[in-house]
Amino acid sequence: MSHSHTLVPSGQGTVMLNIGAGIGALIIHTPAGMHGHEIEISPVTDLAVRKHAAVRARYVSGGVVWSEVIDNLPEGRYVVWRDPVTPLEEVDVNGGAVTEYNWPISVAV
Repeated sequence: MSHSHTLVPSGQGTVMLNIGAGIGALIIHTPAGMHGHEIEISPVTDLAVRKHAAVRARYVSGGVVWSEVIDNLPEGRYVVWRDPVTPLEEVDVNGGAVTEYNWPISVAV
């Protein structure tokens, strides 16, 4: 399956999130070396249902950070996948909120 993502950096204030009652978002902060990688997540209740986005450079007031942003997530617990078969961590996404997760620097991709 082929996926196409825009990898150009985003400017300040250019990310719009769909969050609200029962719907949240997840931001995964990564090292710069992960630029362009796609990190998958899935609900813990159905590991076969995966969502992903690409890690991109995002310019903020303090400089640049690299992250993946996934919105429109039903409230619940999600698995962050290290690779297609290895779970890395579980995170909770709350409705009307943004959950942030820091990819461990020690985890090579």
